[in-house]
Amino acid sequence: MTHIVVLGSTNMDLVTYVTKAPQRGETVTGREFHTIPGGKGSNQAIAAARAGATVSMIGAVGNDAFGVRLRDTLEHSGVDTDFLRTVEGPSGTAHIVVDDEGANSIVVIPGANGTVDHLSPGDEGVIASADALLLQLEIPLRAVVAGAEAARRHGVRTVLTPSPAQPLPPELLAATELLVPNEDEAVTLTGRTDPREAAAALLDLVPEVVVTLGATGSLYLARGTEPLVIPAPRVTAVDSTGAGDTFVGALTVALAEEKPVREALSWASAAAAISVQRAGASASMPYRPEIDAQCTA
Repeated sequence: MTHIVVLGSTNMDLVTYVTKAPQRGETVTGREFHTIPGGKGSNQAIAAARAGATVSMIGAVGNDAFGVRLRDTLEHSGVDTDFLRTVEGPSGTAHIVVDDEGANSIVVIPGANGTVDHLSPGDEGVIASADALLLQLEIPLRAVVAGAEAARRHGVRTVLTPSPAQPLPPELLAATELLVPNEDEAVTLTGRTDPREAAAALLDLVPEVVVTLGATGSLYLARGTEPLVIPAPRVTAVDSTGAGDTFVGALTVALAEEKPVREALSWASAAAAISVQRAGASASMPYRPEIDAQCTA
């Protein structure tokens, strides 16, 4: 079975549902509130596990009630938490507002994730055993770079989601094989507003790029190839939280299983399409039989 390692964040998502998100200085009344396990690292780990991979999670939770629930959620989804450490203090939280169109805005408080600033004993060994390493930017950049460089030393494919968007150091880019920004992140990284131009600019930095385009689908470009655009299934979105992580987790599994790129992108798009029709991040992520069924529907 494909083995994916995720080095990243675990957060408790504090989700408020509103008709329309408040503007600056405005107060609105919400209709629902939920606490849902999330964090980009945890989300991608759960997405990959439900998509059929064996998954190990490297990160940290606090010694609070959220930490207990975050660990339990990962384990319930089949994720190995032997490398998820518990530290003094609060777990990470994400404060999310979701409007009636399924769009969201998010404020992240790092909490325990801020302590993941290096690789701990055993981390490099589990990375070396993987088929792919999934990275994001919700933990200190120093640890992200260390993880990517460990993966490169051992010939492990590195997939990086550059979120939240920030300047990426050359040593991280040198150790990244596949970069998966969304449209906004691609603009931030390149200054190019056209996704094709942004992807082409990013190819000067990494060998492969996938720009996710929301309801439009995704754009793939590799050095020496023509752009490949994969449309997303048409669905009615309820909550887009975690859709990008669902896409990346499923895509990484598909590529590790050596599916052709077009098929892998379509499969990942199907997974994301299922997730946006449900509320929450990790709670919305589909299992492999659901993804297969969506692809054949």
